[in-house]
Order: sequence, then C-alpha cells, then structure tokens
Amino acid sequence: MYSRQCNQLVAIIPNHNTTEIRRYKKAMTNDYLESTIKQFEYYKLLGEKTFAQLSDEQLFWQYNEESNSIATIVKHLWGNMLSRWTDFLTTDGEKEWRKRDEEFDNDIVDRVELLAKWNEGWTCLFNAINSLTENDLTKEIFIRNQGHNVTEAVNRQLAHYPYHIGQIVFIGKMFCNEKWTSLSIPRGNSKEYNADKFSEPKHKQHFTDEYLNKK
Repeated sequence: MYSRQCNQLVAIIPNHNTTEIRRYKKAMTNDYLESTIKQFEYYKLLGEKTFAQLSDEQLFWQYNEESNSIATIVKHLWGNMLSRWTDFLTTDGEKEWRKRDEEFDNDIVDRVELLAKWNEGWTCLFNAINSLTENDLTKEIFIRNQGHNVTEAVNRQLAHYPYHIGQIVFIGKMFCNEKWTSLSIPRGNSKEYNADKFSEPKHKQHFTDEYLNKK
C-alpha cells in the first residue's frame, strides 16, 4: 500500500518536482511510523492496565485445558515478538530457535517473570521499529518464507498483538466485573464523552494521545 501511494505522487505533485516528491514521501513515512509506534504503545498500555487490576492468581487462571491463561498469552506474545523483531530486516521472522509450541505451556512462575517477558518482547519490538527509515519500508522481508514488504510485515503484527491483548482484557473484565476500571469510554458515558469531543474545534490528533499522555 505504501509503495503504491508513493508511486502515485508523480500524478499528484505538479511538474513532477523531485524535491517535493521526496519531501512528501518522507512525511508519509514519518506519519506512518509515528502512528504505528503509538498504536503499539497503546495496546501495550491496555495490557498493563489489565494486569494492574488482577491478583497474581488471576493472571494464571485457565478456563479449561484448551484455553490460555493471561500468563500463557503473555508468553506467546513474548516468543512471537522476539522471533519477528530480532534482526527484523535481515532474517526470516520465524526464527529457527523459536519454540512456538512451548509458548503455550503455562510455566511462568510469578508476576515478576510475566512482566519480565512482557517487557523483553516489547523492548525488542520498539528497538526494531524505531530504527526503521523511509528506505526500509519497501524492502522485502520473509516470515516462514513468505515475502512481505516491511509495511505489510509491521501491519501483520499490528493486527496480531491487539487480537491477543483483547483476550487479556476480556479475561480481566470477567474477573473484575463491576470493579473493572474501564480502559476506554466507561459504559453509560458515551453521550458525555462525545459532547466533550465535539465541543472542541476540528484538529489533528492521534486517537491514542489522550490515553498515552495519562500514563
């Protein structure tokens, strides 16, 4: 998608001005990467705000043998992140040293280890994505020998991780019930929330800013 948009710039910018095209491509790259990083930070925050509302025992609760506890989901995310984002541009995203099946063995021993794995995975991700440049986005990388440009590979993970973090939040809400602290718009407050938003003049703002700025 990114590469197609860039190729259309010649038709958009008058006289095929090379300097303007280069400037616009750089702005598109910066906007994409900044937005992507903010979204990853936002979903990381949702997980952490859920952990904070749960007891140690609840982090390890498993509904049945086929279900995953929060701890197991964290372990899977950790394994996936280390595999996908280590040497992101130069090696296949499914590393030979990854033991995916073992990620679903519920053997994390306590909250300390859970948070250590959680943070190690996210650190690997942010180190990789913060190093990306405009020229990297159209490079081809592989995940299980399937070719992706970098934008596609990033978007793939941006869809995968919220899927699992949604599972974490769902388990947390079931445990907390009426004691749950909402991570978005509290139930029954939509009208008030919207009135506040529409009372402001139109402006450019990333949707995650109001949450990330409260950390």
